[in-house]
Amino acid sequence: MSWLRPERPALPEFVEDPARRRAIVIELAVVFGITLGLSGLRSLLSLVDSLLQPVPLAQQQAQLNVPQATLSLVDLLKQLLSAGQLVGWGALGLYLLWRGGMKFAEIGLDKQRPGRDVVHGLLLAAVIGIPGLGLYFLSYGLGFSLSVQPSTLSETWWRPITLTLSAFGNAFAEEVLVVAYLLTRLRQLGWRENTSLVASSVLRGSYHLYQGFGGFVGNVVMGLVFGRLWQKTNRLWPLIAAHTALDFVSFVGYALLKGRVSWLP
Repeated sequence: MSWLRPERPALPEFVEDPARRRAIVIELAVVFGITLGLSGLRSLLSLVDSLLQPVPLAQQQAQLNVPQATLSLVDLLKQLLSAGQLVGWGALGLYLLWRGGMKFAEIGLDKQRPGRDVVHGLLLAAVIGIPGLGLYFLSYGLGFSLSVQPSTLSETWWRPITLTLSAFGNAFAEEVLVVAYLLTRLRQLGWRENTSLVASSVLRGSYHLYQGFGGFVGNVVMGLVFGRLWQKTNRLWPLIAAHTALDFVSFVGYALLKGRVSWLP
């Protein structure tokens, strides 16, 4: 793929000043302490709780998009707020980078080639999604993962809309924060690329621990691939497009197929 070898921009400036370095460390702690880092800790506790249950992991369920209210209209509004919160998390990371003097184009969020970014994202989704689905079923079959139900929303006119927005919200928050924002800040602190990549990938896996060990491993692998692609290409839109496509197929596909095919857990 040609996007694997684009002209790379200059890396962010290495921060030497101790006060600025402390500020970056504090900023990282605050950002992830209220977003995906906190989600990782909650997910770890969820896994511990599941392991302490008297039934095996494969006989337990992990539900992603669930009803949040009894009244349909209220449920719709709360689903929209949940998706908006995810977009807000990503926007926070972008704002902090912008306040630090970075342009969005420097992290791969320019508008120069939207068509190619989407196509590359869909190709990446296929490369990641098919093996990822196989890994899930293998892990579930071996008893290392819970039965993941991507959606338990009732059949309403707005269900496809909110599931699509949820897919985009997840993708935007994760790829902006865990890839562009975190890896940029770690570059400024002088971390090696490989070390930063591993840290980013483990963080990505951590907030999927509630799904079991298969969810952790699968997302660590996804993080290694996505993070390395961003380090090499400096293109973020293809990662957001790929992640959105993966979650869209998972959320909407599951909602449409549940109860109609026998192989879904």
